[in-house]
Order: sequence, then structure tokens, then C-alpha cells
Amino acid sequence: MTNPLHQSVDPSSTHSPRRRLWLGAGVAAAAAVAGAGVAWWRLAPGAALPGVEEALWQRSFSTPDGAPLAFAEWRGQPLIVNFWATWCPPCVRELPLLSEFAGRKAAHGIQVVGLAVDKEPAVQKFLQRQPLAFPVGMAADGSQLTRELGNINGGLPFTVFLGSDGKLRQRKIGELSAQDLADWARS
Repeated sequence: MTNPLHQSVDPSSTHSPRRRLWLGAGVAAAAAVAGAGVAWWRLAPGAALPGVEEALWQRSFSTPDGAPLAFAEWRGQPLIVNFWATWCPPCVRELPLLSEFAGRKAAHGIQVVGLAVDKEPAVQKFLQRQPLAFPVGMAADGSQLTRELGNINGGLPFTVFLGSDGKLRQRKIGELSAQDLADWARS
């Protein structure tokens, strides 16, 4: 009969402490890489769906007052489209920056348009308190449209920049900075 205390440990055994340590470290590293990949996939903008830019130029929205707002009006010039809502704090914080930018850049041919993913009465009330220097349209289907433009999760604020050729040049999920706008205006 063998004494269990005198058994030797085979280093190739899966029960070796060193092998278990390496195996655990490998599993942890794989999990970390997988987690980082999932986070990047969820937070990074995806690719815009084919043809979405052309479809956007064909779209028309209603202003909070009910007037038509056709994107074709700005075809051929750079266009910044900002998706926002009154209930979204980062959206509300960036609107004065966008309004000031729109006022300065309109003479240079850069147009800003806001698409409110919100209820019409809330937007009307908001615009009475805080007028904007750019047109605002009501985008009841805004979440779907932002997804088509590459915002996979549909988060707000979401802003896209279309060049004078009508192609999507930049997009950002989250609050814009003055630097973002300056960079986009230079491009």
C-alpha cells in the first residue's frame, strides 16, 4: 500500500499548482480581452448602413411649429446634424455651443440642424426658453435613424457631420466639445 503523503507530483498533471496558476492567468487574460472587445463593440460607432446618407438627404421633418424641414435644402454644403432631447442633460449642455457655432459658421457655408428625439410640446417649451440659431426638426424615429448612421445603441446626444459631397465624414456619440466642432469645420 502506498502512503499518500509520499506520492510525487507529476509536473505535467493538470492538478499541478504551477499549471493551475498559468491556466487561471490564461483564462483571466482571455476574459479581459473578450470584455474589452465587447465594450469597444458596444461603445464605438458602427458603420453607417449603405445608402443612409442619400436617404437622409431625401428626408423631410416637421419643425416644432409644424413647418416642413427638408434636408435637400442644404445639399452641397457641409451639414452638422445633432440628435438631442430635452430630457438628456448632455444634449442640453451642448446646445448653446452648437448654437454659437451655427451663428458663426453659417456665413462660411456650414449648416447645423437639430433633430429632437422628443415630444413636440417639450421641445416647443424648451425652445421658448432657449432659442437656437439653427433649425430644429422633430424626429420621432430618431433612434432608428441614429442606428442607421452608426450609433448602434441609439444613445444621445449623437452628432454627424456630412461633407459638401453629401458623405458622412464624422460622427460622435456623446457631448460635443468646441475642439470637436473646430476639427470638423477644418476638415
